[in-house]
Amino acid sequence: MDRFTIGLDFGTDSVRALLVNARTGEEVLSSVSPYPRWRQGLYCDPLRARFRQHPLDYVEAMESCMQELLAGVESGVVPNIVALGIDTTGSTPVAVNQAGTPLALLPEFAENPNAMFVLWKDHTAIAEAEEINQLARTWETDFSQYSGGIYSSEWFWSKILHITRIDDAVRREAYSWVEHCDWMPALLCGQTDPLSMKRSRCAAGHKAMWHESFGGLPSEDFLTALDTSLAGLRGRLYIDTYTADQAAGTLSAVWAERLGLHADVVVAVGAIDAHVGAVGAGIEPYSMVKVVGTSTCDMLVAPLDKHRSHLVRGICGQVDGSILPGMLGMEAGQSAFGDLYRWFANLLAFPLAHLAPDGATDAHEASSSILALLDSHASQLDVTAQDEVVLDWVNGRRTPDAHPGLQAWLTGVRLGTDAPRLFKAIVEATAFGSKAIIERFEEEGIPVKAVSATGGISKKSGFVMQTLANVLGRPIRVVRSAQTCALGAAMYAAVAGGLYDTVEEAQRAMSSGYDREYLPQAEKVPAYLALYERYKRLGHLQEDNML
Repeated sequence: MDRFTIGLDFGTDSVRALLVNARTGEEVLSSVSPYPRWRQGLYCDPLRARFRQHPLDYVEAMESCMQELLAGVESGVVPNIVALGIDTTGSTPVAVNQAGTPLALLPEFAENPNAMFVLWKDHTAIAEAEEINQLARTWETDFSQYSGGIYSSEWFWSKILHITRIDDAVRREAYSWVEHCDWMPALLCGQTDPLSMKRSRCAAGHKAMWHESFGGLPSEDFLTALDTSLAGLRGRLYIDTYTADQAAGTLSAVWAERLGLHADVVVAVGAIDAHVGAVGAGIEPYSMVKVVGTSTCDMLVAPLDKHRSHLVRGICGQVDGSILPGMLGMEAGQSAFGDLYRWFANLLAFPLAHLAPDGATDAHEASSSILALLDSHASQLDVTAQDEVVLDWVNGRRTPDAHPGLQAWLTGVRLGTDAPRLFKAIVEATAFGSKAIIERFEEEGIPVKAVSATGGISKKSGFVMQTLANVLGRPIRVVRSAQTCALGAAMYAAVAGGLYDTVEEAQRAMSSGYDREYLPQAEKVPAYLALYERYKRLGHLQEDNML
């Protein structure tokens, strides 16, 4: 009998729901709903790198998305849906009260950005991250050792410390803090008590310095030495963590009615989108899955018996079971990939949006059209070792070696440099950033035997993917499914709901496979090697001369 699972993928801009036949892997129906407040640019200040999202955006978009999904069922009868899985961006934490309610859902905090979810790409906590790193290097236990040895401003503790320092009202009312991927399953199960909700192993290990050898999170002594405002918080967080193939509970009666599902639907423990996307993409040992979108996350898994104590410098953590239970999950990535392309297109679209009669030109549509045009023209250009070179750190550097203070640089610009040539250099820069990540893994003894890609850019731009294959000097397979994060969440749900015993079994039954492979163009590889050397020298120059 056919049974179905649903994957809910909470991305940066919207939530997507995917209904999957768990027996065949058929992606039956999908729907997507944007976050209304986020779309208006509310609560964000890009110049200060502040990016916040209101919890109502998640709730309202999820309900809308589910209503649209189930409305698409032809017979009008909801199929036999067994379980639901959830992935979200991360680290995206929020302050909650003792009931586990995000403070922004309380009337007195409804318009306070500090009481909202602090989005993954929020970089307001750069100073706090540096304090954490300095203390970790001198502490008797280096709590950052499983986080690549460098703690990031994009992560859990940096953001908490920043908010508690700048907002006394939030600090006083915050009983605990919860990751987005933990709050959504808890909300749907009606079990939002911060002390008992099941916390994600994925988010805890990669973003909050949780590790079994530490007895959980960093010690109380470490946290209070960091800042006395953190005193007691560790005891209001968690010790145990759970992999995403486990059940967080079942839908509460309230949420079953609101979503149009039965109350016996199992809800899986949540996880971070890129890790879940790697599962949906069919990740296996030593194969890198690149989730390519506004940023990138590069996921690897390796056998625990070989690499349990293997510490890789400068990545976003290595965690037992964060991707595949029983495997060491490793994450790296770039803070900006598609975001860098969109920045350039928005720059070019500015006059169109502001000089058009009556403001008739939609800036977002204009920049999308510009991107398509740039992509087409840049793909026709020759590649030489003398071309323009760009640093891709427009939103800092995530890996290797997190440094949010680094910036994008444009070099080699001449009078003959037009928009397509500059776009070509920007695309090459993002590919060079990817190459630096693979080099770091292999330098540290973790082989990368294959590369596959998923995410919007892998489907939209053959030019970007071909450039990536040329720069990496290796084939890149593109996953057939356009919704691998939601598909991975549906796979986790199938295990949590008892339809499969392991995630690997769910992958074999439900995987979409690949629909395209990009091979390196041998005639271009030498020029890209020369450009990459210039990219590295330029990066060293910036790091050596940071003011």
